[in-house]
Amino acid sequence: MKTHNLTYTFTRYVIGIIFIYAGITKLAEPEIFAALIGSYGILPEALLLSAAIGLSIMEIMVGTGLLFDIKGSLTAITALLLIFIIFLGYGILMGLDIDCGCFGLSDPEAKAYHGLRTTLYRDIILLAVVIYLYRWRRINAVKPLSLRFYLIKHFQRENL
Repeated sequence: MKTHNLTYTFTRYVIGIIFIYAGITKLAEPEIFAALIGSYGILPEALLLSAAIGLSIMEIMVGTGLLFDIKGSLTAITALLLIFIIFLGYGILMGLDIDCGCFGLSDPEAKAYHGLRTTLYRDIILLAVVIYLYRWRRINAVKPLSLRFYLIKHFQRENL
């Protein structure tokens, strides 16, 4: 395997694991994450818990999809990062002094900064890394697996 293939794979794994970890930590205590989402004042209270659980599950799914290079997972991660950046920017513009809750209660940022700017910068860096992955795919003509193809291939191996 060429070095650039290893870099691409390693980068995919790192981003995937970050999203899986973030989703799991938030899913462990969705009420707390729902309260953090509520701090932005954008969603009605009735939707907060559903949004917290749904977002956590989505992060786990797209992170897992990126680990296996499943088609659509990188696009979903891009969409999530853009949404996060918009919400963080909104929070900064509104002068909110809240924690992002990105990694649940264990978020060291929440303890150290009580602000959104560092999280915004981190998400912008993650978005730049995602753009690298898109560029790498385009330059090397790599097509991610469709979920259907991946499942068929996996089940054929088990039945042999």
